[in-house]
Amino acid sequence: MIYPYKDKYPIIADSVFIADYVTITGDVEIDEESSIWFNTVIRGDVAPTRIGKKVNIQDNSILHQSPNNPLIIEDEVTVGHQVILHSCIIRKKALIGMGSIILDQAEIGEGAFIGAGSLVPQGKKIPPNTLAFGRPAKVIRELTADDIKDMERISREYKEKAQYYKSLQK
Repeated sequence: MIYPYKDKYPIIADSVFIADYVTITGDVEIDEESSIWFNTVIRGDVAPTRIGKKVNIQDNSILHQSPNNPLIIEDEVTVGHQVILHSCIIRKKALIGMGSIILDQAEIGEGAFIGAGSLVPQGKKIPPNTLAFGRPAKVIRELTADDIKDMERISREYKEKAQYYKSLQK
């Protein structure tokens, strides 16, 4: 379901795949070729949410904000199943592992990988091209070529799946 909130209505590119049982409301913009998967909730009723191109937000994720703190997700980001993103910045090509929580004013660097189940506390900065893991998340190491290939594979597979499912909606 897509709902306005007061005078704000979500702006969603035509090429975006939105799965069943997704709720999107308020000041939310989703750019080309992104995908929002089953049972995800994106509420833009406190501050803006901006989602770039070729982003995949996987099943049961929750995206929200605090006052005057937008949520920004740059291009080609993968957000795993059951992730909570709250007023944070996720830079290009990052991957947020399943069940992770990223809190207000945290910033995930370009190409960074947040391991499954991690908690990135308020204001924490994760450097580009690193693996961070834990509660609270700590940088473990630089990413390897294999890590980067795997992240690219996941992104590519979700783009392909989204195109398939979108074709069924016509």
